[in-house]
Amino acid sequence: MPTTQKSKKKSKSKSKKKGKPAAPAISKKELAARKRQRAKQIQKVIGDLVTYGGLGLVIGITLFFVAEPKIALAGGGGIVVLGLSFKYPILGLWGFMIYMPFAGTVTYWIGGGSPIFQLAKDGFFIPAMIGIGMWCKQTGNPFIIPKAMKNPLYLLLGFCLLTLLMVNGAQQLDPPRPGDQPIGMGILGLKAMIGYLPLITGAYYKLKSKKELLFAARLTVILAIICCLLGMVQYQFLASGKCNGTRGLTGGELFKASLEAKCLIGGALLFSPSQGVIRLPGTFVAPWQWGWFLISNAAFTFAVAFSDPSPLWRIGGLLGMAVVFVNAAISGQRIALALVPTVTIILLVLTGQIANLKKFLPIGIGLGVVLGGAIVSNPAVVQERIDSFISRWQASPPTAFITQQFEESNHSQDGFFGNGLGRATNSARVFGKTRLIETYYPKLIYEIGPIGTIAMLVLLTSITVAGFKAYRSVKDKNLRSLGASYWVFVLIISYNTYYYPLDVDPVAVYYWYFAGVVFRLPVIDKQEQARIKAEEEMENGKK
Repeated sequence: MPTTQKSKKKSKSKSKKKGKPAAPAISKKELAARKRQRAKQIQKVIGDLVTYGGLGLVIGITLFFVAEPKIALAGGGGIVVLGLSFKYPILGLWGFMIYMPFAGTVTYWIGGGSPIFQLAKDGFFIPAMIGIGMWCKQTGNPFIIPKAMKNPLYLLLGFCLLTLLMVNGAQQLDPPRPGDQPIGMGILGLKAMIGYLPLITGAYYKLKSKKELLFAARLTVILAIICCLLGMVQYQFLASGKCNGTRGLTGGELFKASLEAKCLIGGALLFSPSQGVIRLPGTFVAPWQWGWFLISNAAFTFAVAFSDPSPLWRIGGLLGMAVVFVNAAISGQRIALALVPTVTIILLVLTGQIANLKKFLPIGIGLGVVLGGAIVSNPAVVQERIDSFISRWQASPPTAFITQQFEESNHSQDGFFGNGLGRATNSARVFGKTRLIETYYPKLIYEIGPIGTIAMLVLLTSITVAGFKAYRSVKDKNLRSLGASYWVFVLIISYNTYYYPLDVDPVAVYYWYFAGVVFRLPVIDKQEQARIKAEEEMENGKK
C-alpha cells in the first residue's frame, strides 16, 4: 500500500479519536458528594442485610428445635428473601428470574418436595411486586402497562370474579365431593391464569437503560447454558449407570416419570432405555416443564446470537443455541425436538434475519454441526424420539386432538360461567379433583366458559398487538432486533393451544416478563437517540 494512503488512514483515525466527545468534567465537590451518597447507600444495604439476616437466623434456629431442619431453612431463608425483596424490589425481581429455573432442583434436592419450597420463588416475586406497586402509587406512575391492556384486563378479571363467586362459591356451599374446597381451587386457578401478569410492570420499571436491557438478555443466555450443561451431565449420569433412573422397575412403572428415580438435578424423570423411553426433567420439577424451558430459550438465545452489539456475546448466544439444540435431542421430549428448530425457523423468517446471509450461514452451519454431533453420539435416543413423534402424530394428529378437546369442553359445559376456576388446573388439585385437559383454550372453556375464554383471548391479543407496535417504533437496530425476537415468542405463546404452557413455569413467567421487556423498548430507544444526538451536537460544536 502506498505511504500516502497509510498516512491518510492514520489521519482519519486520529480525527475520529479527536471527534469523540469528552466526558463532562465533574467538580471535586460534586465528586465527593457522589462518593458520600454511594457510601450511605452501601451502609444502608449492609444494615438491611444484617437486620433481615439476623431475624432469619433467629427464626431458623427456633424452627430447628421445634420442627425439622428443612422447615428451619425455609423459614429462616424465607424471612431474608421476603424482607429484602420488599425493601429492594428490583433486586427481588432479578433474584426471582435467576432462581426460577433452579426452583425444581432446590425443591426436591434440598427441600425434599416440601410445599414451602415449592412456593419459594413467590417469596421473591410477591413482595417485589408489592414494593413496585407502592412506588407507583407514591410517584403517580401507572401500574397497568400498556394502556391498551387495561380494559381487556378489567373485563377478564370481572368475569373471573363472577365465576369465582357464582360457580366456585355455589360449589363451596354444596361441595361435589367431601373435602373439596372450590374457593381455594378457584383462587389457585386464577393465580395460574394471570398470577404473573404483574411481571409486565416489573420488567418495564426494572430495565431503566440499554445497559440493563442487555444484562437481562445476556442473563437468560447464561442461565440457559448453565441449565443445559447440567441437563447434559444428568443424561450422562443416567446413560453411564451412575443413576439408575427407572431401570429395573416392572410393568407400568417402566413408563412413568418418578421422583424416586431423580438424578443429580430436577425432579421426576423417566429413563428406561430397554423400553425405548426417556423423559428428562433437567433442572425442573417435571420433564414437560424442561421441554418448554428449551423451547423458550430457543427464542432467547437466538435474540442474543443475532442482536447483541458485542461479538463476544453473540458467540455466547450461539453457544446457548447449540446446547439448547443438544438438550432437545437427548431430553426425550417430543415437543422440544419438534418445536426448538421450528421456533428458530419462525424467528429467522419473522425477524428478517434469514435475509442476512453473512450472519446466518456461519450460525446455521455451526448449529448443524452441533446437532449432527448430538445425533451421531446418541442415535438411539434421537431415533426413538423421531419414531415416537411420528407414531403419536399418526395415532392422534394435533389438529384432530385439539378439535376433540374443544368438542369435549363444549359438551362438558355446566352453565354460562363454566365449571369453575381451577377445575382443570393441575396446581389446584390440592383442593379437590381436577380434570386433565391438555390444550389451553379448551381448558379455559371448561373452566370459565366461552365468554371468559374470549375475554382471555382479547387480553392476549391486546398484548401482542401493543408489543408489535412498541418494537416496530424502535430506531436502534440492535434494540429492534432484540424486540422482534421477544415479540415472536409472545406471539407464539399467545395463540398456542397445544398443551398449556401459559399455566406453568417457566412459560407462565417468561411470557409476561418479556412482554414487559418489549413494552420498555421505545423508552430505552428514546434515551439512546437522545444520547446519540447529544454526542453529535458536542462533536459539531468542537469542529
